Amino acid sequence: MDIAPARIAQSINLGLSYLQQHQYPNGEFCCYIAADEPMQGWCVTDSTVFATMVVASCLLPLSGRPETEEMLTQATRYLQYQMHRGGVWPVFSNRHPWHSMVPYDTDSLAYASAFMRARGINCPSPTNIPLLLANRTRQGLFYTWFLVRPRWQPNRTHWRVAAREVLHPITSLLFWRANECTRADVDMGINTNILYYLGDVEETQPIITELLRIIAEGREADCDKWYRNPFTIYYLLSRVYQQGVQKLAPARPLILERIRATAQPSGQLGKSLFDTAIAATTLINLNYQGPELHRAIHYILNSQSTYGEWPRWLFYYGGPKLLQGWGSEEITTSFCLEALARYQASVS
Repeated sequence: MDIAPARIAQSINLGLSYLQQHQYPNGEFCCYIAADEPMQGWCVTDSTVFATMVVASCLLPLSGRPETEEMLTQATRYLQYQMHRGGVWPVFSNRHPWHSMVPYDTDSLAYASAFMRARGINCPSPTNIPLLLANRTRQGLFYTWFLVRPRWQPNRTHWRVAAREVLHPITSLLFWRANECTRADVDMGINTNILYYLGDVEETQPIITELLRIIAEGREADCDKWYRNPFTIYYLLSRVYQQGVQKLAPARPLILERIRATAQPSGQLGKSLFDTAIAATTLINLNYQGPELHRAIHYILNSQSTYGEWPRWLFYYGGPKLLQGWGSEEITTSFCLEALARYQASVS
């Protein structure tokens, strides 16, 4: 199935133009919180630092273009400004009422740090890797939250970072009561992002082992409280594989089989345009060039709006009950642009 290169180029240009017009002056990208996956019910703007990390990371395959570089530079400055001492990032921005309530998390650290590294920026300096390594279970997996735990911790930065809840005991208590997460959370989507940041090193072998077990047992839809969509787990894992962690190869045929099984005649993969975008990038990352991929790219191209964006859909969630989640047109558009850019490069 042939796709004219000019068609892809035009779509990318239109999508980048939309994002450029919708990036806030401070470098942030919009994010909403909503209760339904299509985000067509109640939908409220929510200033999350994480959304900007995600959009900026998706735009990396298009770096070098003037309009992309301008957006990436603004996003980088925003993330540098939002970074806190020790090389950690808050979930919510400094203008959000929950900014000081939510503990620091390892996912934001890994996602932002990997983006900074890709941009050739030594931020944070010194590195935050020792802090990350100090936040592991006895089995070697990484906790989601940086918290004071009932065992001796020699890393002084960890004490400073974890002291946030000690200094705000009442708000901390309210946070744990109001949300589905727990102090002992170990989320494997988040561990996958940590593996992406740290790479195939001795300290990340437990992550690789557990990811292979999860995919083999078909537990990808319930291995993380925040990433509840199995297609998102496939996408995150494929990024690591594409980066060179070949030990994840046994998961490749299983993921390909499960994605292909959802293919519809229209080209849609999964249950939404959002699924189709991240699935297309996953297929490319896993070196698959079958007809499902080409039809998926057609579907993405045909789903773009007149102004260049693609419809919003929830990307990550507030817990297993799926009571609420976060997404935006900007986030979906960035994933679609990543898929188109990666496809363009793979067939050229």
